[in-house]
Amino acid sequence: MCIVKDLEKVDIFNNRMRFFGYDVAGEWGITGRRLFRKGGDSRTHHIHFYQFDNPEIERHLIFRDYLRTHPKEVDKYSRFKEDLAQRYETTREYSPAKKNFVSEMEQKALRWFSES
Repeated sequence: MCIVKDLEKVDIFNNRMRFFGYDVAGEWGITGRRLFRKGGDSRTHHIHFYQFDNPEIERHLIFRDYLRTHPKEVDKYSRFKEDLAQRYETTREYSPAKKNFVSEMEQKALRWFSES
């Protein structure tokens, strides 16, 4: 995740990112984000850009910290995503299928953070 002063300036680099093999996905369902992906259906890289004042930043960092301190949750998350990857061939199918699971895990992370 990259945090920038002015998100609009990230768009200036779309052609350069394409040159380096990235898919320019724009907001891709999260307002105020710029997403770049590399590797097609066998994705190898995700780069998320947010402007410094976007509330999504905190959510991502809390989720990251939750996973760092809960290795059993990491195992559960990994197994779930691997199962989905085996069942779905495209991200159009995979992404919606993981939404509820990830949302529930994010809620656990937010509760954990508020209790810490």
